[in-house]
Amino acid sequence: MRRLWLLIAAACLVPAILSLFTTYMSARVAGRPADWRIAVFGGSLWIGFGSLTPVIYILARHFPLNRAPLRRTLAVHLTGALIICVAWALFGVSLAALLIRNPSREPFLRYYASWVLTNLPWSVFLYFTVLGCISAFSYYREAREREAQQARLAAQLAEARLGALRMQLNPHFLFNSLNAITVLVRDQKTQDASRMLELLSGILRQVLKGDNRKEVTLDKELEFTERYLAIEQVRFSDRLQVRWAIEQSTRDALVPEFILQPLVENAVRHGIAKRAAAGSIEVSAVQSDGSLILSVQDDGPGYFPTSDTGVGLNNTRARLETLFGDAGILDVGNADEGGAVVTVRFPVRLPMRTNTDG
Repeated sequence: MRRLWLLIAAACLVPAILSLFTTYMSARVAGRPADWRIAVFGGSLWIGFGSLTPVIYILARHFPLNRAPLRRTLAVHLTGALIICVAWALFGVSLAALLIRNPSREPFLRYYASWVLTNLPWSVFLYFTVLGCISAFSYYREAREREAQQARLAAQLAEARLGALRMQLNPHFLFNSLNAITVLVRDQKTQDASRMLELLSGILRQVLKGDNRKEVTLDKELEFTERYLAIEQVRFSDRLQVRWAIEQSTRDALVPEFILQPLVENAVRHGIAKRAAAGSIEVSAVQSDGSLILSVQDDGPGYFPTSDTGVGLNNTRARLETLFGDAGILDVGNADEGGAVVTVRFPVRLPMRTNTDG
Protein backbone atom coordinates (compact mmCIF):
# COMPACT_ATOMS: atom_id res chain seq x y z
CA MET A 1 0.00 0.00 0.00
CA ARG A 2 2.99 2.33 0.27
CA ARG A 3 2.91 2.91 -3.50
CA LEU A 4 -0.77 3.81 -3.34
CA TRP A 5 -0.24 6.39 -0.58
CA LEU A 6 2.73 7.86 -2.43
CA LEU A 7 0.56 8.14 -5.53
CA ILE A 8 -2.24 9.88 -3.62
CA ALA A 9 0.27 12.22 -1.92
CA ALA A 10 1.77 13.11 -5.29
CA ALA A 11 -1.70 13.64 -6.77
CA CYS A 12 -2.42 16.21 -4.02
CA LEU A 13 0.98 17.88 -3.96
CA VAL A 14 1.11 18.47 -7.71
CA PRO A 15 -2.06 20.62 -7.87
CA ALA A 16 -0.97 22.36 -4.64
CA ILE A 17 2.35 23.35 -6.23
CA LEU A 18 0.60 24.32 -9.45
CA SER A 19 -1.85 26.50 -7.47
CA LEU A 20 1.05 28.32 -5.80
CA PHE A 21 2.77 28.77 -9.15
CA THR A 22 -0.42 29.97 -10.87
CA THR A 23 -1.16 32.53 -8.14
CA TYR A 24 2.39 33.85 -8.30
CA MET A 25 2.47 34.09 -12.11
CA SER A 26 -0.98 35.74 -12.25
CA ALA A 27 0.24 38.46 -9.91
CA ARG A 28 3.42 38.99 -11.96
CA VAL A 29 1.48 39.20 -15.23
CA ALA A 30 -0.96 41.69 -13.67
CA GLY A 31 2.00 43.77 -12.52
CA ARG A 32 1.22 43.56 -8.83
CA PRO A 33 3.04 41.87 -5.99
CA ALA A 34 2.02 38.32 -5.21
CA ASP A 35 -0.02 37.90 -2.06
CA TRP A 36 1.61 34.96 -0.28
CA ARG A 37 -1.52 34.42 1.80
CA ILE A 38 -3.64 33.78 -1.31
CA ALA A 39 -0.94 31.49 -2.69
CA VAL A 40 -0.67 29.50 0.53
CA PHE A 41 -4.45 29.35 0.78
CA GLY A 42 -4.83 27.81 -2.70
CA GLY A 43 -2.07 25.26 -2.20
CA SER A 44 -3.22 24.31 1.29
CA LEU A 45 -6.71 23.53 0.04
CA TRP A 46 -5.31 20.62 -2.00
CA ILE A 47 -3.21 19.39 0.89
CA GLY A 48 -6.35 19.50 3.03
CA PHE A 49 -8.14 17.30 0.53
CA GLY A 50 -5.20 14.88 0.60
CA SER A 51 -5.52 14.60 4.38
CA LEU A 52 -9.13 13.44 3.89
CA THR A 53 -8.27 10.59 1.48
CA PRO A 54 -7.87 7.99 4.31
CA VAL A 55 -11.66 8.25 4.71
CA ILE A 56 -12.05 7.26 1.05
CA TYR A 57 -9.59 4.40 1.51
CA ILE A 58 -11.46 3.05 4.56
CA LEU A 59 -14.81 3.17 2.76
CA ALA A 60 -13.27 1.56 -0.35
CA ARG A 61 -11.94 -1.35 1.72
CA HIS A 62 -15.20 -1.94 3.59
CA PHE A 63 -17.52 -1.26 0.64
CA PRO A 64 -15.73 -2.27 -2.58
CA LEU A 65 -17.47 -1.43 -5.84
CA ASN A 66 -17.81 -5.10 -6.78
CA ARG A 67 -19.80 -5.94 -3.66
CA ALA A 68 -23.50 -6.61 -3.91
CA PRO A 69 -25.96 -5.03 -3.49
CA LEU A 70 -24.56 -2.28 -5.70
CA ARG A 71 -27.30 0.20 -4.72
CA ARG A 72 -26.22 0.11 -1.07
CA THR A 73 -22.54 0.47 -2.02
CA LEU A 74 -23.24 3.51 -4.19
CA ALA A 75 -25.32 5.06 -1.42
CA VAL A 76 -22.45 4.62 1.04
CA HIS A 77 -19.97 6.23 -1.34
CA LEU A 78 -22.28 9.12 -2.21
CA THR A 79 -22.63 9.73 1.52
CA GLY A 80 -18.85 9.55 1.82
CA ALA A 81 -18.46 12.09 -0.99
CA LEU A 82 -20.89 14.44 0.84
CA ILE A 83 -18.89 14.03 4.09
CA ILE A 84 -15.68 14.84 2.23
CA CYS A 85 -17.35 17.91 0.71
CA VAL A 86 -18.58 19.16 4.10
CA ALA A 87 -15.21 18.55 5.77
CA TRP A 88 -13.25 20.10 2.89
CA ALA A 89 -15.49 23.17 2.91
CA LEU A 90 -15.04 23.53 6.68
CA PHE A 91 -11.29 23.28 6.19
CA GLY A 92 -11.43 25.97 3.47
CA VAL A 93 -13.55 28.33 5.54
CA SER A 94 -11.29 27.92 8.58
CA LEU A 95 -8.17 28.43 6.48
CA ALA A 96 -9.65 31.54 4.86
CA ALA A 97 -10.47 32.98 8.26
CA LEU A 98 -6.92 32.29 9.42
CA LEU A 99 -5.03 33.63 6.39
CA ILE A 100 -7.36 36.20 4.88
CA ARG A 101 -8.80 38.99 6.98
CA ASN A 102 -12.55 39.43 6.64
CA PRO A 103 -12.87 36.82 3.84
CA SER A 104 -16.62 37.52 3.67
CA ARG A 105 -19.01 39.92 5.31
CA GLU A 106 -21.86 37.40 4.99
CA PRO A 107 -23.13 35.45 8.01
CA PHE A 108 -21.00 32.43 8.71
CA LEU A 109 -23.67 29.81 7.93
CA ARG A 110 -24.52 31.42 4.59
CA TYR A 111 -20.83 31.77 3.75
CA TYR A 112 -20.17 28.15 4.73
CA ALA A 113 -23.20 26.90 2.75
CA SER A 114 -21.93 28.69 -0.35
CA TRP A 115 -18.56 26.93 0.13
CA VAL A 116 -20.29 23.54 0.38
CA LEU A 117 -22.37 24.15 -2.77
CA THR A 118 -19.35 25.44 -4.68
CA ASN A 119 -17.15 22.50 -3.68
CA LEU A 120 -19.83 19.82 -4.10
CA PRO A 121 -19.19 19.03 -7.82
CA TRP A 122 -15.41 19.00 -7.28
CA SER A 123 -15.71 16.93 -4.12
CA VAL A 124 -17.86 14.25 -5.77
CA PHE A 125 -15.60 14.13 -8.83
CA LEU A 126 -12.40 13.89 -6.77
CA TYR A 127 -13.94 11.38 -4.36
CA PHE A 128 -14.86 8.93 -7.12
CA THR A 129 -11.56 9.55 -8.91
CA VAL A 130 -9.62 8.55 -5.80
CA LEU A 131 -12.07 5.70 -5.19
CA GLY A 132 -11.46 4.43 -8.72
CA CYS A 133 -7.68 4.58 -8.23
CA ILE A 134 -7.90 2.69 -4.94
CA SER A 135 -10.24 0.07 -6.46
CA ALA A 136 -8.02 -0.37 -9.53
CA PHE A 137 -4.94 -0.80 -7.35
CA SER A 138 -6.77 -3.29 -5.13
CA TYR A 139 -7.98 -5.29 -8.15
CA TYR A 140 -4.45 -5.29 -9.59
CA ARG A 141 -2.96 -6.51 -6.31
CA GLU A 142 -5.62 -9.21 -5.94
CA ALA A 143 -5.03 -10.33 -9.53
CA ARG A 144 -1.29 -10.59 -8.89
CA GLU A 145 -1.94 -12.56 -5.70
CA ARG A 146 -4.30 -14.90 -7.57
CA GLU A 147 -1.69 -15.41 -10.29
CA ALA A 148 0.98 -16.14 -7.70
CA GLN A 149 -1.35 -18.53 -5.88
CA GLN A 150 -2.25 -20.29 -9.13
CA ALA A 151 1.45 -20.60 -10.00
CA ARG A 152 2.15 -22.09 -6.56
CA LEU A 153 -0.76 -24.50 -6.91
CA ALA A 154 0.36 -25.49 -10.42
CA ALA A 155 3.90 -26.12 -9.16
CA GLN A 156 2.59 -28.15 -6.23
CA LEU A 157 0.30 -30.11 -8.55
CA ALA A 158 3.17 -30.82 -10.96
CA GLU A 159 5.39 -31.88 -8.05
CA ALA A 160 2.69 -34.18 -6.69
CA ARG A 161 2.06 -35.64 -10.14
CA LEU A 162 5.76 -36.28 -10.74
CA GLY A 163 6.05 -37.89 -7.31
CA ALA A 164 3.08 -40.14 -8.05
CA LEU A 165 4.51 -41.12 -11.42
CA ARG A 166 7.87 -41.91 -9.85
CA MET A 167 6.23 -44.03 -7.15
CA GLN A 168 4.37 -45.82 -9.94
CA LEU A 169 7.59 -46.50 -11.84
CA ASN A 170 9.65 -47.80 -8.90
CA PRO A 171 7.48 -50.81 -7.95
CA HIS A 172 6.91 -51.56 -11.66
CA PHE A 173 10.67 -51.75 -12.24
CA LEU A 174 11.22 -53.71 -9.05
CA PHE A 175 8.51 -56.25 -9.90
CA ASN A 176 9.97 -56.91 -13.34
CA SER A 177 13.48 -57.34 -11.95
CA LEU A 178 12.39 -59.70 -9.17
CA ASN A 179 10.35 -61.68 -11.65
CA ALA A 180 13.47 -62.11 -13.80
CA ILE A 181 15.47 -63.29 -10.77
CA THR A 182 12.70 -65.77 -9.96
CA VAL A 183 12.98 -67.22 -13.47
CA LEU A 184 16.77 -67.59 -13.10
CA VAL A 185 16.42 -69.33 -9.75
CA ARG A 186 13.73 -71.62 -11.10
CA ASP A 187 16.04 -72.52 -14.01
CA GLN A 188 18.76 -73.21 -11.42
CA LYS A 189 21.03 -70.48 -12.79
CA THR A 190 22.15 -69.52 -9.31
CA GLN A 191 25.31 -67.71 -10.38
CA ASP A 192 23.36 -65.50 -12.77
CA ALA A 193 20.70 -64.92 -10.12
CA SER A 194 23.35 -63.96 -7.55
CA ARG A 195 24.98 -61.55 -10.01
CA MET A 196 21.60 -60.03 -10.83
CA LEU A 197 20.80 -59.53 -7.15
CA GLU A 198 24.10 -57.68 -6.66
CA LEU A 199 23.36 -55.40 -9.60
CA LEU A 200 19.77 -54.92 -8.45
CA SER A 201 20.82 -53.90 -4.94
CA GLY A 202 23.05 -51.16 -6.38
CA ILE A 203 20.25 -49.89 -8.60
CA LEU A 204 17.67 -49.92 -5.81
CA ARG A 205 19.89 -47.73 -3.66
CA GLN A 206 19.67 -45.09 -6.38
CA VAL A 207 16.00 -45.65 -7.24
CA LEU A 208 14.68 -45.63 -3.69
CA LYS A 209 16.78 -42.90 -2.13
CA GLY A 210 14.67 -39.99 -0.96
CA ASP A 211 16.24 -36.95 -2.66
CA ASN A 212 13.30 -36.79 -5.11
CA ARG A 213 15.26 -35.11 -7.89
CA LYS A 214 13.29 -34.18 -10.99
CA GLU A 215 16.33 -33.80 -13.24
CA VAL A 216 19.85 -35.18 -13.47
CA THR A 217 22.58 -34.83 -16.07
CA LEU A 218 22.41 -37.19 -19.02
CA ASP A 219 25.78 -38.61 -17.93
CA LYS A 220 24.25 -39.69 -14.59
CA GLU A 221 21.20 -41.10 -16.36
CA LEU A 222 23.43 -43.13 -18.68
CA GLU A 223 25.26 -44.61 -15.68
CA PHE A 224 21.97 -45.81 -14.25
CA THR A 225 20.86 -47.16 -17.64
CA GLU A 226 24.13 -49.08 -18.02
CA ARG A 227 23.50 -50.77 -14.67
CA TYR A 228 19.96 -51.64 -15.65
CA LEU A 229 21.10 -53.12 -18.97
CA ALA A 230 23.79 -55.07 -17.14
CA ILE A 231 20.95 -56.77 -15.23
CA GLU A 232 19.18 -57.55 -18.49
CA GLN A 233 22.41 -58.92 -20.01
CA VAL A 234 22.68 -61.32 -17.07
CA ARG A 235 19.10 -62.33 -17.69
CA PHE A 236 19.54 -62.87 -21.45
CA SER A 237 23.15 -64.04 -21.29
CA ASP A 238 24.75 -63.57 -24.74
CA ARG A 239 21.45 -62.81 -26.50
CA LEU A 240 21.61 -59.06 -25.71
CA GLN A 241 24.11 -56.63 -27.17
CA VAL A 242 24.12 -52.92 -26.37
CA ARG A 243 25.46 -50.10 -28.54
CA TRP A 244 25.87 -46.47 -27.43
CA ALA A 245 25.79 -43.43 -29.75
CA ILE A 246 26.03 -40.47 -27.39
CA GLU A 247 27.18 -37.04 -28.58
CA GLN A 248 29.72 -35.75 -26.10
CA SER A 249 28.05 -32.32 -25.99
CA THR A 250 24.85 -33.87 -24.64
CA ARG A 251 26.32 -35.46 -21.54
CA ASP A 252 25.98 -32.30 -19.41
CA ALA A 253 22.36 -31.67 -20.44
CA LEU A 254 19.65 -32.05 -17.80
CA VAL A 255 17.12 -34.84 -18.32
CA PRO A 256 14.21 -36.13 -16.23
CA GLU A 257 15.52 -38.76 -13.83
CA PHE A 258 14.90 -42.36 -14.98
CA ILE A 259 13.80 -41.16 -18.44
CA LEU A 260 15.78 -43.84 -20.29
CA GLN A 261 14.98 -46.89 -18.16
CA PRO A 262 11.37 -47.30 -19.41
CA LEU A 263 12.60 -46.94 -23.00
CA VAL A 264 15.23 -49.66 -22.74
CA GLU A 265 12.80 -51.84 -20.76
CA ASN A 266 10.30 -51.48 -23.60
CA ALA A 267 13.01 -52.46 -26.11
CA VAL A 268 13.94 -55.53 -24.06
CA ARG A 269 10.36 -56.60 -23.48
CA HIS A 270 8.98 -56.08 -26.99
CA GLY A 271 12.17 -56.52 -28.98
CA ILE A 272 14.82 -58.80 -27.48
CA ALA A 273 12.47 -61.06 -25.50
CA LYS A 274 10.49 -61.89 -28.64
CA ARG A 275 13.53 -62.97 -30.65
CA ALA A 276 14.85 -66.53 -30.61
CA ALA A 277 18.26 -65.33 -31.78
CA ALA A 278 20.53 -62.68 -30.31
CA GLY A 279 19.39 -59.10 -30.53
CA SER A 280 20.75 -55.61 -29.99
CA ILE A 281 19.69 -52.31 -28.51
CA GLU A 282 21.13 -48.95 -29.48
CA VAL A 283 20.87 -45.94 -27.19
CA SER A 284 21.58 -42.56 -28.81
CA ALA A 285 21.54 -38.89 -27.78
CA VAL A 286 21.89 -35.87 -30.06
CA GLN A 287 21.15 -32.14 -29.96
CA SER A 288 19.14 -30.49 -32.72
CA ASP A 289 17.55 -27.03 -32.94
CA GLY A 290 17.71 -26.45 -29.19
CA SER A 291 16.22 -29.84 -28.36
CA LEU A 292 17.73 -32.94 -26.84
CA ILE A 293 16.72 -36.11 -28.69
CA LEU A 294 17.08 -39.45 -26.93
CA SER A 295 16.21 -42.66 -28.72
CA VAL A 296 16.30 -46.37 -27.99
CA GLN A 297 16.15 -48.74 -30.95
CA ASP A 298 15.91 -52.53 -31.03
CA ASP A 299 16.03 -55.07 -33.87
CA GLY A 300 12.97 -57.00 -32.77
CA PRO A 301 9.73 -57.60 -34.69
CA GLY A 302 8.88 -53.90 -34.72
CA TYR A 303 6.11 -51.72 -33.37
CA PHE A 304 2.45 -52.28 -34.16
CA PRO A 305 -0.13 -49.57 -33.36
CA THR A 306 -2.23 -52.13 -31.52
CA SER A 307 0.66 -53.02 -29.23
CA ASP A 308 0.30 -52.20 -25.53
CA THR A 309 2.87 -49.54 -24.66
CA GLY A 310 2.58 -50.46 -20.99
CA VAL A 311 3.15 -48.56 -17.78
CA GLY A 312 6.68 -47.42 -18.58
CA LEU A 313 6.02 -45.48 -21.78
CA ASN A 314 2.70 -44.08 -20.55
CA ASN A 315 4.51 -42.91 -17.43
CA THR A 316 7.27 -41.32 -19.50
CA ARG A 317 4.78 -39.51 -21.75
CA ALA A 318 2.96 -38.13 -18.70
CA ARG A 319 6.22 -36.94 -17.10
CA LEU A 320 7.30 -35.17 -20.30
CA GLU A 321 3.92 -33.45 -20.56
CA THR A 322 4.10 -32.35 -16.92
CA LEU A 323 7.66 -31.01 -17.17
CA PHE A 324 7.70 -29.52 -20.67
CA GLY A 325 4.10 -29.23 -21.87
CA ASP A 326 3.82 -29.39 -25.66
CA ALA A 327 7.63 -29.20 -25.98
CA GLY A 328 8.01 -32.68 -24.47
CA ILE A 329 7.34 -35.34 -27.13
CA LEU A 330 7.47 -39.15 -27.09
CA ASP A 331 7.22 -41.04 -30.39
CA VAL A 332 7.08 -44.80 -30.96
CA GLY A 333 7.62 -46.14 -34.46
CA ASN A 334 9.55 -48.53 -36.68
CA ALA A 335 13.15 -48.05 -37.77
CA ASP A 336 13.97 -48.15 -41.48
CA GLU A 337 16.26 -51.15 -41.03
CA GLY A 338 13.70 -53.02 -38.93
CA GLY A 339 12.79 -53.09 -35.28
CA ALA A 340 11.08 -50.50 -33.10
CA VAL A 341 12.47 -47.11 -32.07
CA VAL A 342 11.25 -44.96 -29.18
CA THR A 343 12.28 -41.29 -29.29
CA VAL A 344 11.83 -38.52 -26.74
CA ARG A 345 12.46 -34.86 -27.49
CA PHE A 346 12.48 -31.91 -25.09
CA PRO A 347 14.29 -28.55 -24.75
CA VAL A 348 17.99 -28.63 -23.92
CA ARG A 349 18.74 -27.32 -20.43
CA LEU A 350 22.13 -27.13 -18.77
CA PRO A 351 22.80 -27.09 -15.02
CA MET A 352 23.58 -23.75 -13.38
CA ARG A 353 27.28 -23.14 -13.05
CA THR A 354 28.61 -21.57 -9.86
CA ASN A 355 31.60 -19.29 -10.18
CA THR A 356 34.29 -20.50 -7.79
CA ASP A 357 37.02 -18.15 -9.01
CA GLY A 358 38.55 -16.02 -6.32
